[in-house]
Amino acid sequence: MDLTYTEEEEEFRARLRSWLGKALPELPPRPDPRDWPARRAYDLGWQHRLYEAGYAGLHWPADAGGRGATPTQHLIFLEETERAGAPYVGANFVGLLHAGPTIAAEGTAEQRARWLPPVLRGEEVWCQGFSEPGAGSDLASLRTRAVRDGDEYVVSGSKIWTSHAEVADWCELLVRTDPDAPKHRGISWLAMPMDAPGVSVRPLRTLAGSAEFAEMFLDEVRVPVGNRVGAEHDGWRVTMVTLSFERGTAFVGEVVACRRTLRELARAARANGRWDDPVLRRRLGRLYGEFGALWRLTQWNVSEAQRSGGVPGIGGSVFKLRYSHARQELYDTAAEVLGAGSLAADEEWTADRLSSLSYTIAAGTSQIQRNIVAERILGLPKGR
Repeated sequence: MDLTYTEEEEEFRARLRSWLGKALPELPPRPDPRDWPARRAYDLGWQHRLYEAGYAGLHWPADAGGRGATPTQHLIFLEETERAGAPYVGANFVGLLHAGPTIAAEGTAEQRARWLPPVLRGEEVWCQGFSEPGAGSDLASLRTRAVRDGDEYVVSGSKIWTSHAEVADWCELLVRTDPDAPKHRGISWLAMPMDAPGVSVRPLRTLAGSAEFAEMFLDEVRVPVGNRVGAEHDGWRVTMVTLSFERGTAFVGEVVACRRTLRELARAARANGRWDDPVLRRRLGRLYGEFGALWRLTQWNVSEAQRSGGVPGIGGSVFKLRYSHARQELYDTAAEVLGAGSLAADEEWTADRLSSLSYTIAAGTSQIQRNIVAERILGLPKGR
């Protein structure tokens, strides 16, 4: 992997940096982080600006509505937007980083034409309906049923930790279409309209006080068969494509953010005298090396995804496993540098600290990632 930048890539960086310098001052004030309808409007507004400027879906293939940029240009985009303090995907997270790439990889031409442009233009929001009360880490145990009735599925069941459900237009939904098949079979991946009769959403409040997750109850919801992505009963394979995006490339912007946070902590430690502690300096130095290595792994994963047709490989599990724990260590260190009082007084730091605790669970627990690494990379036998 060549880690140097070409003249063309540096020109791309300069153009992007110039555009950000003009676009960001024109943004309205950020909404209250607990006001998800306002956050939806803000995030969609930023996405539309990116679309108008030609930066939406930068790394998506051109036939999916993207720009077909190189992996390096994609990474430059993430570096520059994070450095400039630009908004991240926010409420667009599932559509841009999970559902959209899955539909681009697995959907029909009609499905791609219907669902991808509104995501890129900042017109529609997606949520993720995977986990259930009895099917979290063991996702294949899901029990939400979809019974075929002519050209429709009749869906009944419940989901939990449904990301952005209360402000979403569509849901990437996993359902069991063959209850008699082994648990990893008989599953289908559906695109469900959130305004369909029978869909009920109950927001879940997190430790940070926001409600980006929800319980979702489905009472004989009718979903057209044409909304199925992939073949009937082949949803587990399609789900692995979705999860490969979630674990492999969806966190890349956050690595850049963590590296920025680490630099801020080093400046704060110098300012408040904590820099004189050699143990703390070593800890900051080790984290600097850790996130530098994670960034290189990110570059490798993005490059590998490009070579394999746009779908990340199982190296994403290595990244996700280590990143989850490194992020927690980063905010443990932040508490040490800033002190409990400073953290408590700063709502944004507090929210980030509490959020860091969830990363060893989100997108597959660390235990699941270790099993994937052991079995699929190291070739170890499956546990009994």
